Amino acid sequence: MRIMDRVWLQEGLDLRIVNFRCISTGKDRGMVELVPASDTLRKIQVEYGVTGSFKDKPLAEWLRKYNPTEDEYEKASENFIYSCAGCCVATYVLGIGDRHNDNIMLRSTGHVFHIDFGKFLGHSQMFGSFKRDRAPFVLTSDMAYVINGGERPSSRFQLFVDLCSQAYNLIRKHSGLFLNLHYQRPAVFGNATVLFLNLLPLMTSSGLPELTGARDLKYVHDALQPESTDAEATVFFTRLIESSLGSVATKFNFFIHNLAQMRFSSLPSFSPRTYTLKQDGRIRDASIFTFQKRYSPEKHYTYVLRVHREGQSEAQFVSRTFDEFQELHSKLTILFSLWKLPGFPNKMVLGRTHIKDVAARRKVELNNYIHNLLRSSTEVTQCDLVYTFFHPIGRDDKAEVFEGMSKPPEVPPISSRSGRVEGEVKLSVSYRNSTLFIMVMHIKGLVSDDGTDPNPYVKTYLLPDPQKTSKRKRKISRKTLNPTFNEMLVYSGYSKETEPAGTPTERAQCRVAEGELLSGGPYPQPEGL
Repeated sequence: MRIMDRVWLQEGLDLRIVNFRCISTGKDRGMVELVPASDTLRKIQVEYGVTGSFKDKPLAEWLRKYNPTEDEYEKASENFIYSCAGCCVATYVLGIGDRHNDNIMLRSTGHVFHIDFGKFLGHSQMFGSFKRDRAPFVLTSDMAYVINGGERPSSRFQLFVDLCSQAYNLIRKHSGLFLNLHYQRPAVFGNATVLFLNLLPLMTSSGLPELTGARDLKYVHDALQPESTDAEATVFFTRLIESSLGSVATKFNFFIHNLAQMRFSSLPSFSPRTYTLKQDGRIRDASIFTFQKRYSPEKHYTYVLRVHREGQSEAQFVSRTFDEFQELHSKLTILFSLWKLPGFPNKMVLGRTHIKDVAARRKVELNNYIHNLLRSSTEVTQCDLVYTFFHPIGRDDKAEVFEGMSKPPEVPPISSRSGRVEGEVKLSVSYRNSTLFIMVMHIKGLVSDDGTDPNPYVKTYLLPDPQKTSKRKRKISRKTLNPTFNEMLVYSGYSKETEPAGTPTERAQCRVAEGELLSGGPYPQPEGL
């Protein structure tokens, strides 16, 4: 990965890669450089419970905590976009496996980086006969939330796609020597790029089980798509991004890892460390103050606890979910198997779970549980697990506790031109061997009349075309004002002898519209085409 970073920097692309040194000092021994001010994704995600891996906001809110001003957060988000793009390309090309959320880290400055490269060249960690790494690379919805700057797709994600495509094509550009080397003794060059291309064949005699021969080297050959053009490779990698982002398996893998780690820990899954009575002061009383409906992104209810401590004039407020209460009870049952503990409310509910009536009933039941728990034996009430559960964490900011409902999404500005959709289209157009190639890349800044997110798609025609025989249509992108396509449209069999005046490039017209508007009115001409 260090060599890849040198290649990118040499080509003028700084993906802000975090490189750290590893030194072997003997068999199964070595030293790894410390990367300060960083946490694993698991540690960040479980602050939102054992299911935190399925939620969209943990990474963004963690970065916000360390970058409170808008300028700081914007810089951290930019670092995240660039470094995440580099990680996606590097881990895909090298086939890095075992990508659970304890092997991916995030710095407070926004830099993403990977650790633990025990599985590579397509060798994955197995769970029985189940392959745990099932996506091309790790790109989850909480990462996309940081990249987009929120829940809705934005032009920032298009920047991310462009960075990935550029980085991938630069590695492909410098891969020719590698693909022909195999076991040949490499020539000596000073260029870092050529060094990278020689490295993997040199390592076949190292004894690494993942790198023993030509079959392992073929993984990188196939990953680099050597027979493809840059445009075709861009289309290919864009589909990998879509596949990775749409993979439920990655989040499920994170969740399973959370559960596995929870079994060996007496900490609540959402807490990064242990807190004690001596640190925080004795809890005098605790009760549920209210409950609130949340979306992150799925609907759920949290219960706001008011905690009074000896020696503190003001109460503390902490927010916990029903599942987190249940986790507390389960861990207490394991730690104090011979003690009498209060009964825990039944989780089973007939009908819908996340409704106000159920939350109101659970508030009463959980209050009774807390009341009885804090009047249990001293060994239970003063244990570190209880004090860690009631200790405020990052998400328990007082403003957040009283915020109530999440802020509604911003409504985009409504177009002043009724019945029309506006925006800008990014295209790449080339003409060779009597064939016109139109790469439809991104659309940004679409504006719809009613303020809702449209379902945009792209149609192209070669004009003049009264019969519309040259129409090409691309897939629909759902509910977005900033769709990314990166798809190739091809018109074959056009030559100067058969064409009317003007080349196909000059006569290509691209039109973008929201699906429901296509049948009902004039086609808009996007700005910036």
